[in-house]
Amino acid sequence: MSDQRISAQEERTLMTQGNILKILIRFAFPLFLGNLFQQMYNTVDSLVVGHFCGDNALAAVSSSGSLCFLIIGFFQGVFVGASVLISRHYGARDQEKMEKAIHTTVVFALFAGVLLSVLGVLFTPTILGWMGTPDNVMPNSVAYFRVYCCGLLALVLYNTANGIFQALGDSRHPLYYLMIAAGLNVVLDLLFVAVFQWGVAGAAFATSIGQAVSAILGFAHLMSGKFVTRISLKKLRPDWKVMGQVLHLGLPSGVQNSVIAIANLVVQSNINSFGDSAMAGCGSYSKVEGFVFLPITCLTLAMTTFVSQNLGARQYDRVRQGTRLGITLTVCLSEAIGVLFFLLAPFLISLFSNTPEVIQFGIRQARVEALFYFLLGLSHACAAILRGAGRTIIPMGVMLAIWCLFRIGYITVMVGLIPDITVVFTAYPVTWLLSSLIFLLVLRRGRWMELHL
Repeated sequence: MSDQRISAQEERTLMTQGNILKILIRFAFPLFLGNLFQQMYNTVDSLVVGHFCGDNALAAVSSSGSLCFLIIGFFQGVFVGASVLISRHYGARDQEKMEKAIHTTVVFALFAGVLLSVLGVLFTPTILGWMGTPDNVMPNSVAYFRVYCCGLLALVLYNTANGIFQALGDSRHPLYYLMIAAGLNVVLDLLFVAVFQWGVAGAAFATSIGQAVSAILGFAHLMSGKFVTRISLKKLRPDWKVMGQVLHLGLPSGVQNSVIAIANLVVQSNINSFGDSAMAGCGSYSKVEGFVFLPITCLTLAMTTFVSQNLGARQYDRVRQGTRLGITLTVCLSEAIGVLFFLLAPFLISLFSNTPEVIQFGIRQARVEALFYFLLGLSHACAAILRGAGRTIIPMGVMLAIWCLFRIGYITVMVGLIPDITVVFTAYPVTWLLSSLIFLLVLRRGRWMELHL
């Protein structure tokens, strides 16, 4: 790759110079479109399954969401550490260290993908039983998740490639690959479920194939020599010092994701106790929330990369400007999205089911939570800034204490006193408020920008 090509690509991907607002939007918009297509995977599964297989099958797919995140959440958190490290070296223009971090991350991903697949297939019935999955939903839940687990290697490798692109400031190529994969997923969903009548297993097969296509396309470009870095099979060996740095930065996020997933399993168990309609309705709400909150997710991902690259370049004033701007944008956009969701909830939830009781459960959850999205956005923005600075232990501690322990305790006590599903929904705004207050206190101290490693 010529110096001229490298210079041109670096100009498009480096976040250490130029207008901050334009940089964040330029990075976040393709990321938003890409994540929109990624959300189509499970959402199309739910739409097709709900319409062609019924509410029982929809409940099985919906209730598997928390379990999916539990299995892959830990390793995705570790990849956050890798992304921060890669971004920091890229911002510092240290090509050698950047390439070591990339190749070490890929080796780890290969190992993690195989391990996840084996564990997922073996322990699916046990974990679903712990979740209190109803007997009439269990067969479909097991069928869906076991097939899903067979494709976890592809999912992990896709997330690895996507993380490398994002760490280096490129959000366009993941968008291209996801557009292709999402379109394929829609076609295969209809073919496997509606035509071949394979049920929930067919939906899981379609998802896995789409993820495999994304992973193949991503790594093909990373190995082509047409990017700012090139992955080489000869260099695929772990550097144990780099691995230690990745784990130091990533383990807290991995633990955080796993513990939050466990807390979500507890919440899901409470929802399951209200019956099939509650499971399907709340699952439909989660699908809609996944879509409408995508702009915030993508903006906070842009903030993580921005902070990491600029700290690597030691541009501290620019980091301060970017964080203030990012937080303001996130809070305003989150609340605008929440108001729209609050108003459009009946229409949006009805896209997933025609059963009135199912729709009412989804609407009830939206009406309790949506107007407090500004607090959720604020928490995500602050956590993203701290992760970009390599301070991943702080978000882990806050999420563990508030989003997990306090949330579980709140639900356990309050549902015991007031056996109404609305009580479960109120736990979210309460914990979003507490975490936001703690994060703001941490950021005001200013010491989070001190580099380490």
